Amino acid sequence: MSELAKKRLGQSDLYITRTGIGTAPIGSTPEWRINWGRQDEADALRAIEVAIDNGINWIDTAPFYGWGRSERIVGKALQGKRDRVYIFTKCGTVRNENEEESENLTPASIRREVEESLRNLQTDHIDLYQFHDIDPTTPIEESWAAMQSLIQEGKVRYGGLSNHTVDLMERALTIAPITSNQHQYSLLSRTIERDVLPFSEEHDIGVLCWSPLASGFLTDEFDLDSLEAGDFRRRHPFAQEPRYSLIRQARGKLQSIARDHRRTLAELAIAWVLRQSAVTGAIIGIRNERDARGMTDGLDWKLDEETMGAITSALVKDQAPG
Repeated sequence: MSELAKKRLGQSDLYITRTGIGTAPIGSTPEWRINWGRQDEADALRAIEVAIDNGINWIDTAPFYGWGRSERIVGKALQGKRDRVYIFTKCGTVRNENEEESENLTPASIRREVEESLRNLQTDHIDLYQFHDIDPTTPIEESWAAMQSLIQEGKVRYGGLSNHTVDLMERALTIAPITSNQHQYSLLSRTIERDVLPFSEEHDIGVLCWSPLASGFLTDEFDLDSLEAGDFRRRHPFAQEPRYSLIRQARGKLQSIARDHRRTLAELAIAWVLRQSAVTGAIIGIRNERDARGMTDGLDWKLDEETMGAITSALVKDQAPG
């Protein structure tokens, strides 16, 4: 197997494959509000092993994913493989003794979280540590300064953001560089094209896109009715009418385009996000060996103008609101 192409993440020395391992699904538990359905740990471990063996060199996780389950599975999966993969995780989303969630990016909370993540991941450093979501009560300057302390101590190699706005990026940049910003981006969610993508490209901030397959809505086999009763995607905005009917119409057109190229809908969706010069990598959630093997499919597909035009026509404004 030929080596996968890599792209530099921001101004760091991390050269990452164009797709990375997403671990929200493998952290799934019935009690977690973003439950993806039943997840077997052995399947999860095998999925990570196969993805790494196929050349994928980074994995994105978070304490929020199953409240530690995802990180613990990653830690177990990477025993003996730590030098083959970059670990990206996050901090900020926490819960109290009453299981109430909040965003906490105070320096003290960041420090508590990094120590727990290091234990969960069974490692002595995190390659990219990201603020998961915006903390409205803590000035980002204080939080970003705390991140720099962790970098100086060697617990973290690089700092990144997740779901942060341009104004917050501007403020963080007054303290120190930003390696990356992670955002939702797909054919069905394009808001970051307005400002985040151009700002990131201008300031050499890598963009990692989460949910490029729209939580499965942009895969050939997706069937809303077959999901388990507690699956969060039944409550997803994409699953609500009239939007769901419009998305299904668009899906049919996109599947036809993909078939004309002997490709899958997922390959089309990934090729579409990766054609953006500001995007460094796409996070692909995997649950089993089959998902893992599909991570490299279509990475060689460069969409030509004719195909891009057909995709644009399939996505009239009302079908894919940002």
